[in-house]
Amino acid sequence: MVTASATFSGPQYYNDCLGPVWFDSFAADLVQRLPERPAGDVLEIACGTGLVTRRLRERLTSSVRLVATDLSKVMLDYARAKLEACRDIEWREADALKLPFEDSEFGAVVCGFGMMFVPDRQAALREARRVLTEAGILLFSVWDRIEENPHALANAKVLEAMFPGDPEMKFRTPYDMGDPGLLRQLLAGAGFHAARIETKRIAIAGADPRSIATGLIRGTPRATLIEQRGLQLEAVIDKVTDALTITGRSI
Repeated sequence: MVTASATFSGPQYYNDCLGPVWFDSFAADLVQRLPERPAGDVLEIACGTGLVTRRLRERLTSSVRLVATDLSKVMLDYARAKLEACRDIEWREADALKLPFEDSEFGAVVCGFGMMFVPDRQAALREARRVLTEAGILLFSVWDRIEENPHALANAKVLEAMFPGDPEMKFRTPYDMGDPGLLRQLLAGAGFHAARIETKRIAIAGADPRSIATGLIRGTPRATLIEQRGLQLEAVIDKVTDALTITGRSI
């Protein structure tokens, strides 16, 4: 499987600009739902820059094996270097659609804001079910509708105005998986019949609009697409920054 995220080269911006504002609180909330001693090893899918990985390692007892995977070698290398001091983490480059693990190998599978980017979500969920024990736990988070995330919506409107009619600049995909009915259908089709779905919102205080704008542009595959269209990234970041100064403070 080859996707934009497989060649994504902006992990530093993604981690530093979006991590503290968008992802850290959600990572903490996700991980605290996992027992400190789950019934088996723990697998993380789409670990990205390691924001969830770090919290997993901190929560789990040292005897619990933690395997962190990502499709992108660039992201995986960044996460490994960032968490070098955490020695009890196994790092594996892996496709969520074809996990290189045995059936029933893990007691828990965790994925923070990664499932939305998989081309075949039900297939990815089936793979998660395959590598889980019968009583295993699947924990994952996805974004709600884009209208519920003022930062993402403002960014999308700027890009769509600057690149009218350009399908590659819509970037609505991460926000199309938040319907509880859709989630239950996908989960049931993959063999998960006892799903519990919760909506979580966080308030954002003191967030710097330019830092968020930089993360949204330089920290995502949008950067390459914008440069391919002949525009300077800073000019686009300026417009997104202006739009973000009037948005809401919760996502």
